[in-house]
Amino acid sequence: MFESIRNSRFSIEENLHINGEGVKKNVLNTLKINVGKIPSDNRIHVFAHVMDTDCPGPRMLVIGGIHGNEINGVEIVRRLIENKIYDKLHRGSLIIIPLLNVYGFINFSRDVFDGKDVNRSFPGHLNGSLASRVARVLTKYFLPVVDVAMDFHTGGNARFNYPQIRFNKNDPRARDMALASNVPFIIEQPLLAHSFRKSSYDMKVPAVVYEGGESIRLNGHAIQTGYDSILHVLQAMDMIDAPIAPKKENQILIKKTTWIRASDAGMFIWLKQSGDEVSVGEILGQIKDPFGLKSVNVISKFKGYIIGHNNASVVYLGDALFHIGVEFENI
Repeated sequence: MFESIRNSRFSIEENLHINGEGVKKNVLNTLKINVGKIPSDNRIHVFAHVMDTDCPGPRMLVIGGIHGNEINGVEIVRRLIENKIYDKLHRGSLIIIPLLNVYGFINFSRDVFDGKDVNRSFPGHLNGSLASRVARVLTKYFLPVVDVAMDFHTGGNARFNYPQIRFNKNDPRARDMALASNVPFIIEQPLLAHSFRKSSYDMKVPAVVYEGGESIRLNGHAIQTGYDSILHVLQAMDMIDAPIAPKKENQILIKKTTWIRASDAGMFIWLKQSGDEVSVGEILGQIKDPFGLKSVNVISKFKGYIIGHNNASVVYLGDALFHIGVEFENI
């Protein structure tokens, strides 16, 4: 099982080079790549930790913080360094970038200073905007030298995502990574134009996106599930010895999703949350006016699983409240 991601596309004799720099084997290499500077003349760099073993095998890239305010993803990837996972590699190579969008991180922002989204700026350009430059670092220096990639995100502002892996259904290797991840929900999602996953697919590198928690706020369950997903994929590729991560649990494959939106404005009280299974006609929450005169039930129109919900205290007419997986199957 998972043979599609166990082999490397690189020859045994092909040494790992990044940004023209040879990587030393069996020691942790830390690379610092300049991506530009801000008007104060402070320079912004991307830091990558690289472990290249002397035993041939897959090369895996793990990224956090493409969106600077998605802190759970940064914490998930950071823990790989803190826990010295690289010391457990017995073959292949592991490239770890805990924080890609440094500017967004220090400013609690999804984007960079000009409002551009790094994950809508691929494949990027080294002479472009900061978002374009950051994107280009990945497509120029890292994607050409790896076999697979995992990208760690969270939900948006006040939107909580239950742990999930999103993959391109037209890429069987990405599907294998999703299956190997042990994440409860794996979701078929089309490739978005100018996204990291789209550029990875164009460069023949299968990539999956993990979503868990919401922006700014740390969530222990989302972090642990995401961290364990990396270990499961590493195990599936025979890059680390098992058992390291917990036993594989049942997964639900979701093929179609939809949103339930607010039919009124007011204070939002949710009664169901992400991860719950729901039925048609079930009350998911209530919208109450602030004067105590009116309460409107939020009713499920679908049978499925809640994969994300809105944590906002006050909502407007038409706001997205519950993200439901409506076409699914148990794996």
